[in-house]
Amino acid sequence: MNNGRVKWFNGAKGFGFIERDDGPDVFVHYAAIDGAGFRTLAEGDPVEFEVEEGPKGLHASNVKKIEVEPAPE
Repeated sequence: MNNGRVKWFNGAKGFGFIERDDGPDVFVHYAAIDGAGFRTLAEGDPVEFEVEEGPKGLHASNVKKIEVEPAPE
């Protein structure tokens, strides 16, 4: 699994890019987002995912948002 953050995601078009912690950015399509119902991502969301090589380059699959606990006050 790879980790990164959502660089940008266009919910209307259903795609965007993820900045990897250790590599080039990868394309992400809404169909690759794990979960039921409306699948979208927000800029800055931490995610974990797998990287696959497709005909147009690298793309993310099995994308899961990572729940981050708020810092204690």
